[in-house]
Amino acid sequence: MFKHKDLLGLKDVTAEEITEILDVADEMKKYLCGSERKSDLLKGKTLVTLFYENSTRTRTSFELAGKLLGASEVNISVATSSVQKGETLIDTGETLDAMKIDFIAIRHPMAGAPKLLAEHVKASVLNGGDGMHEHPTQALLDMLTIREKLGKIAGLKVAILGDIKHSRVAMSNLIGLKKLGAEVYFYAPATMVPKDIEKLGAKIAKSREEAIDGADAVMGLRIQLERQNGGLFPSLSEYSRFYGVNDALLKYAKKGAIVLHPGPVNRGVELTPQVIDGDKSVILEQVTGGVAVRMALLKLLAEYRENCL
Repeated sequence: MFKHKDLLGLKDVTAEEITEILDVADEMKKYLCGSERKSDLLKGKTLVTLFYENSTRTRTSFELAGKLLGASEVNISVATSSVQKGETLIDTGETLDAMKIDFIAIRHPMAGAPKLLAEHVKASVLNGGDGMHEHPTQALLDMLTIREKLGKIAGLKVAILGDIKHSRVAMSNLIGLKKLGAEVYFYAPATMVPKDIEKLGAKIAKSREEAIDGADAVMGLRIQLERQNGGLFPSLSEYSRFYGVNDALLKYAKKGAIVLHPGPVNRGVELTPQVIDGDKSVILEQVTGGVAVRMALLKLLAEYRENCL
């Protein structure tokens, strides 16, 4: 049984709990892709999406996950909320608690914001991405896709190329994949590789070819210009030429390797259009898996709330 009130990151989640989430997500995906797509599992429960940063996939999938399980869903637009009047995150959380909200899915530009919120509310908090810290639900849907396509995670080589330094996706994937027994290789410009990341178990490749050689899964990461101060690489065209992934490079990967990307993709920068739309790409399947993972988490957190709170 999942033994947490909140999902704030994968650092404090065990390998067994990750596997449980993925197993439940498998069930939810079958339900999601079936003809009957309405459940009363969370009838009477309320989910709030509180996003301080732009999002399409994550916010929409949280909203859809709640609705498909029968919960009432409320999206708070921070741009038109009392945050603009100076309301603090804690004040916002306590206000939502007073409305008897059950779940809050939050995305925030500051690392640690979901944890701060969780400490001040009775509702279960789900981290939809906090600063450059973690994005646990994205990593879970990535692992779900890898396991579904390749049959396992233990023993696989996963190559992650792109803006590692500013990527909360890279951090959560590193933590989760290592816990499930995969090998994780990073490749990026030296200016976009976090200091001491190898201490967390990552292997830093010296070239794209080394990173992709023998890889079972290759993941591109978006260049996060909104988190950069500039000067980390000369130009987008040069980045694409020296750090992007194309069909020629994928020949180094294992036969049957898959290509992932958390989205949105900068076409022709991290991945060429041929790779994005090619037969190795599972990018759209990741999106479907994202709804299933968030459904699974809402179910597991609801069970914890019923039995332990």
